[in-house]
Amino acid sequence: MMREEIEKVIEEVKDRVVEWRRYFHQYPELSFHEVKTAEKISEILSSFSNLEISRPVQNSVVADLKGAGEGKTLAIRSDIDALPIKEENEFEFSSKNPGVMHACGHDGHIAIVLGTAYVLSRLKDKLKGKVRFIFQPAEEVPPGGAKELVEKGVLEGVDYIIGQHLWTYLPVGKVGIVYGPMMASDDIFRLKIIGKGGHAAMPHQTVDPIAISAQVISNLQYIVSRELDPIEPVVITVGKIAGGTTDNVIPNEVEMAGTVRVLNPEVRKKIPEALERIIKGIVTAHRASYEFYFEFGYGPVINDERVVKIVEDVTKSLYGEEALEKIKPVMVGEDFSAYLEKVPGAFIFVGAKNEEKGIIYPHHHPRFNIDEDALEIALRILVYSAFELVEKF
Repeated sequence: MMREEIEKVIEEVKDRVVEWRRYFHQYPELSFHEVKTAEKISEILSSFSNLEISRPVQNSVVADLKGAGEGKTLAIRSDIDALPIKEENEFEFSSKNPGVMHACGHDGHIAIVLGTAYVLSRLKDKLKGKVRFIFQPAEEVPPGGAKELVEKGVLEGVDYIIGQHLWTYLPVGKVGIVYGPMMASDDIFRLKIIGKGGHAAMPHQTVDPIAISAQVISNLQYIVSRELDPIEPVVITVGKIAGGTTDNVIPNEVEMAGTVRVLNPEVRKKIPEALERIIKGIVTAHRASYEFYFEFGYGPVINDERVVKIVEDVTKSLYGEEALEKIKPVMVGEDFSAYLEKVPGAFIFVGAKNEEKGIIYPHHHPRFNIDEDALEIALRILVYSAFELVEKF
């Protein structure tokens, strides 16, 4: 009987979830600038019943739902920011904000969690415990919005947290789960190598920062291949390098920037020292100097196995064993990690790719899109998982 009631309310809201997704897709806002997005979310939540709405930090919205019985407190999170990308899709609901686009699925995340709030608020009398819906700004830009919300106490009294990401690396109908480490830390480094410029035909009179940079970039990979356990996933990438102005001049300086991705927090701690040791050795050996900057970004997303098991069982009960994909961890970053450092929880991927519909482009691409059938799948998983988590743990 309970399942029939849940499905009835999901049927009521599923078309609105699609409408909400398309609305937010039309009006994307960049990280830390989600003013109208947050206002619209608050307006929609205010039209539901039984929710207590607050705005703990700028451009965030939090809604609390208290069930009729005693139970645990679960938080459900959605990120809400967009990216500085000019959309190349030609939809009726394409971005109306020039140079800004929901190219990562956060428009869908907003709609899914709004739909979840609607369903659970309608079924308040059947719900034990409490559910807190967190609409978080600035997932895309470190230090991210999650950290500030945690500092403001958004997890006070929360026992568990769950989140999901629409994922176009999985076909629609598939749900990706990982036990333990799922996504990597996202740290950055910047380096300036300071040499002595001069004529390119007389390199012996210079200290060539370009030649030194080539050796630094090559040797940084020895950290991964020769200093760390080979079964520990680590990525060190130099993504930017700049130096010089023309073909016949050796410049004074070269600047570069890169990222480090790690799954193991203990390994992560070792990286800054290893980077600088190699940089210092090479640079000083060639009579140059350097300036090095390292910044810890998002931590790794590490799922709690008990919470993942609940979500896995819910997914199997709804969509069958064939819907589950026990995927490998991915080395992209996610500031959902800030929540998981405080309370146990689970983050899952919900497949949103559909080659037959031409939905094939990766995240952060100007033609990114999702199969909207994924919205209902994610909505259903969150709703049923919420009932399980507040009652059974």
